[in-house]
Amino acid sequence: MAATPTLPSRARAVVIGGGVIGTSVAYHLAELGWTDVVLLERDRVTSGTTWHAAGLMVTFGSTSETSTEFRKYTRDLYSRLEAETGQSTGFLPVGFIEVAADEGRLEEYRRVSAFNRYCGVDVHEISPAEVGRMFPIARTDDLLAGFYVAEDGRANPVDVTMALAKGARMKGATVLEGVPVTAVTTKDGAVTGVETPYGSIECEVVVNCAGMWARQLAEQNGVNVPLQAAEHYYLITEEFEGIDKSFPVLEDPANYGYFREEGGGLMVGLFEAVCAPWKVEGIPSDASFLELPPDWDRMGPYLEAAMSRVPISGEVGIRKFFCGPESFTPDLQPVVGEAPEVRGYFVAAGLNSIGILTGGGMGRAVAEWVVTGSPTVDVTGFNIDRLHTYQRNPEYRATRTVESLGLVYATHYPDKQLKTARGAKLSPLHERLAAQRAWFRDVSGWENPGWYAPEGVEPVAGDPTWGRPSWWQYWEAEHHAARNDVILMDMSFMSKFLVQGKDAGRRLDWISAAAVDRAPGRITYTQWLDEGGRLQADLTVAKLDDERYWVVASDTAHRHVETHLKRAFDGYHAFATDVTGAYAQINIQGPRSRELLQQVTTADVSHEAFPFRTAREIDLGFARVLCIRITYVGELGYELYVPAEQAVHVYDRLVAAGASVGLRHAGTKSLASLRMEKGYRDYGHDIDNTDTVLEAGLGFAVALDKPGGFVGRDAVLAQKEAGPLRKRLVQVLVEDPEPLMFHAEVLRRDGVPLGYIRAASYGFTLGGAVGLAMVEADVPVDDEWIAAGSWTVEIADRQWPARVSLAPLYDPANEKIRR
Repeated sequence: MAATPTLPSRARAVVIGGGVIGTSVAYHLAELGWTDVVLLERDRVTSGTTWHAAGLMVTFGSTSETSTEFRKYTRDLYSRLEAETGQSTGFLPVGFIEVAADEGRLEEYRRVSAFNRYCGVDVHEISPAEVGRMFPIARTDDLLAGFYVAEDGRANPVDVTMALAKGARMKGATVLEGVPVTAVTTKDGAVTGVETPYGSIECEVVVNCAGMWARQLAEQNGVNVPLQAAEHYYLITEEFEGIDKSFPVLEDPANYGYFREEGGGLMVGLFEAVCAPWKVEGIPSDASFLELPPDWDRMGPYLEAAMSRVPISGEVGIRKFFCGPESFTPDLQPVVGEAPEVRGYFVAAGLNSIGILTGGGMGRAVAEWVVTGSPTVDVTGFNIDRLHTYQRNPEYRATRTVESLGLVYATHYPDKQLKTARGAKLSPLHERLAAQRAWFRDVSGWENPGWYAPEGVEPVAGDPTWGRPSWWQYWEAEHHAARNDVILMDMSFMSKFLVQGKDAGRRLDWISAAAVDRAPGRITYTQWLDEGGRLQADLTVAKLDDERYWVVASDTAHRHVETHLKRAFDGYHAFATDVTGAYAQINIQGPRSRELLQQVTTADVSHEAFPFRTAREIDLGFARVLCIRITYVGELGYELYVPAEQAVHVYDRLVAAGASVGLRHAGTKSLASLRMEKGYRDYGHDIDNTDTVLEAGLGFAVALDKPGGFVGRDAVLAQKEAGPLRKRLVQVLVEDPEPLMFHAEVLRRDGVPLGYIRAASYGFTLGGAVGLAMVEADVPVDDEWIAAGSWTVEIADRQWPARVSLAPLYDPANEKIRR
């Protein structure tokens, strides 16, 4: 009979789950000096999904700097853990090859390779013949190229986890098996401890690393973790001659498969395009070392396609066709960070089959977040607060997960849209916009027009491409309409909050770097910072009166901003109400927007009566509309906030009047190209939580002299007084009009890589691809230094001359928006 576990009465942090992520978090917490850490595993370490992982250790493939750094650190960690702990990780740097058999993947991998090399991954493009020499049992006749990293390879998932657990113990942490957490206790919205069948542990921090059980555990405390388990497969052949452990790992995404040696045979792993969710109703709490019956009929075609790359795999016997559960998230990004719902409740789950190859980096990042109180890497893409509660509904999870797993091996074309779980949120104008031939895209769950087809043409996107899509001319026409006439754009997806209370202005002014609590009837562009002066949000605050404010942020920042507001207001007479769905947002932008607006209201909207940054309620037909003169496209324009029940009425009035001024509907593709020409920032895309407000070029929006200061003021002042910046966001324009930029293209000055394109679009007015890049140098980054250099952008396998500027290349004096 097993001995009853003895639990400490108190710990600084409790980590829940003994897989690779949980043990890595515990290891790194202890390494950072938090030795009073307890890891609780309900059964045995690795018994969830870690035990059946394939163990690929690959640094190639991501265009996220954070993810690539996670991979590099993880590979290095696995290579040194044995010397530190005496426990092998089974890491074998046998090399890794990704093969491209079509032009789309060739273009993608060349783009990825350029970025990965910038990040320090030594990837080389090799010929099909070289692929054949390195992996002689592979068929190479249809290949265009391979991409090879000699230092990558494979590890043993169980050994890795055991080594991390041993390392955690050696550094002072406690690891207990056979102790399920039955509840996380809270008081006043903060963690107070955990309960188990063997007693309770008092703590202020828990880290939910429960893998495919993470959602169910989190739900007990109202924490939103919308992940879902799905069937995940690999096949192991019988032993055969001609293969050994020195073979590199080979991936062939076009045929859904990866290959590595296993026990003298071959492992054939699969990422099928259409997968099967498992146990949508909930994972059994007592399930361990799960093995599911394989669905041969469903998987047969995928298995056949994969085996076609290595024909001998279909000729030798099958030792095992394994099916086990693995969890996936709605956007194929991990669920990481402090939960909006409960202070001190951290989550690190939903790794989407890359837990082994990012586990070390992820564990370190979470541990640093817990210890310092702020993330030390860019987390905007995987922060838990990006996700919405409806995404954990059973029907949503069942529907979206079917597609999620296959995205791992899909070609990641720009503008590629998910097809499942659509229609979750509709603007009040949806039917009207559909009648205007809108092509809808998923914008944080909202169906929103990306562009509009002309009359008589169906809005069909056509085949995905790295070049100019079939709808390029429609996008271009919308862009020019905004620059020359007037456009109407539905932006109801923007996050909108009504902030009220006697302390509302004072608290908003404290968390805002700009002075937002001034005279009523004005909108202020501002950032929210952490104590280090780093960005936490980028938004607008309009003061309606002394106790009412209108806060608007991007769609992706919705719950992030909401959480920030509520925590800042705790204990004060200040209240934030989410009114996103209660109001449509109709933007009219362009030189003729005032002419249009004046036709439909009795309010005086002349420049003198309604200057830039005015926020005022006006009449528009039968509706009362909050009208704000502001722009995100670089032209004269207005944002109209309309009660949802009157949105169609207002829209109809605008369209009817618009016929006389050349009104054109425009989608978010135009929004992207217009704002990028103007150099307007987008938090989570071209600026993030690792950038200071000064580095992001937003110092003009900071009120260092306002009474009472603001969060992060001391850090901003210190950086300003330290002298010229050596890290700054710049605008980049490719001088040749032909090549296109999307993200992660490497920027060079005099041949030296100094940064990469964080976000990009096409500048139809400027005449080329345009983007924003954060440049870091060992000298001050100023206009003189920029002008003295020769700049290029690496796009796939070519260098293109570029123009670089600190100031916006379009209307740098802001004349157009103030006319």
